[in-house]
Amino acid sequence: MLANVRDIGSLLPGDEDAFRQSVRTWLTTNPRPTPEVLARAGYVAPHWPRPWGLDASPIEQLIVDDELRRAGVRRPNNPIGIGWAGPTLLMAGTREQKDEYLFDILSGADFWCQLFSEPDSGSDLANLRTSAVRDGDEWVVNGQKIWTSGAQFAAFGILLARTDALADKHHGITYFVCPMDAPGIEIRPIREMTGGETFNEVFFTNVRIPHANVVGDVNDGWRLARVTLSNERVSLSSGGALWGMGPTANDVIDACRTHRDAGRVIDAVTRERVTRLYIEHAILELVRLRTLGQRLAGREPGPEASVRKILADEHGQAVMTMGRDLVGAAGMLATASGTSVAPEFATFAHEGFVHGYLFARALTIGGGTGEVQRNILAERVLGLPRDPTPTTLSAHGKETS
Repeated sequence: MLANVRDIGSLLPGDEDAFRQSVRTWLTTNPRPTPEVLARAGYVAPHWPRPWGLDASPIEQLIVDDELRRAGVRRPNNPIGIGWAGPTLLMAGTREQKDEYLFDILSGADFWCQLFSEPDSGSDLANLRTSAVRDGDEWVVNGQKIWTSGAQFAAFGILLARTDALADKHHGITYFVCPMDAPGIEIRPIREMTGGETFNEVFFTNVRIPHANVVGDVNDGWRLARVTLSNERVSLSSGGALWGMGPTANDVIDACRTHRDAGRVIDAVTRERVTRLYIEHAILELVRLRTLGQRLAGREPGPEASVRKILADEHGQAVMTMGRDLVGAAGMLATASGTSVAPEFATFAHEGFVHGYLFARALTIGGGTGEVQRNILAERVLGLPRDPTPTTLSAHGKETS
């Protein structure tokens, strides 16, 4: 079944398509474009409006993806900047903010981070406590953020802070562009069990941010934060097991086939696990294609995004665990590439896999926990009642009227 649907690129307009020809001609003229040249041409985020993008339709976005991949050209890596900050600035930013930030976001010249989560408001973001108090043409920010990816490298962050302490929790929040080198900001990397420092704590002590850095209206930040989430670009990529990176179920399947073809025995339990991985991979691919089909038809995806998030994260953990078990103990050694591991399992016998296996524990937490995603599906798709909150329970643990 997957053989019939895996390459959606074959369903796109062919070589004779005028738009495809224009992209291919540009890449012939610019075979190794710098990030800035690629950004100025509109190919980093082609769905953005001109002059930052190409106002590209979903099909045109996929054509750009196809041609960049064919030419071996990679886009700059700036996920929060391109995926979150940029779309928000496009929708609600001033002309001055767009001129100042957008091209440097697209080119990756300025790396951005996200200053949303707090120690006491991870899954309930609207309960944030970081405050911003206006003082003339500036806002004075105090508080703490946590799990901020790449804060130690970022030039700017998108910051949510409470600007009206008397408003209910979904109001009185404002969206700021925060310079990460502002006096009063302290960044403390969080050491993970992988040995890396992907995430950070960020502390604000009387940090002054110009009023010109407010995005949209004061106290309208919650709406902007929600709108930002719906601005995903259309992509051909099916992604790896680690949020689009690392090995996939196909790597496991191909390794086992090679193992079998070499005359080595794959036991029944392993065959069952590999079969389950293939089924999960097939389901995820079909969900992806359904979402892509909705976008190509001009419709917004339904609950597929939440469904895929739940399935993909747990599938990613299963892929990495399967790889570990196939390689054995050597797969958890940073020097595993030098050990006696069957060549077909080499994908899972190197330092990168060790990091990936350990990092996979975070998949079901980051970007919205699996529990939160299941609640979204239960309440908004299935119409089930919301979970009772502590204020609706009596001292005996029963719901009050």
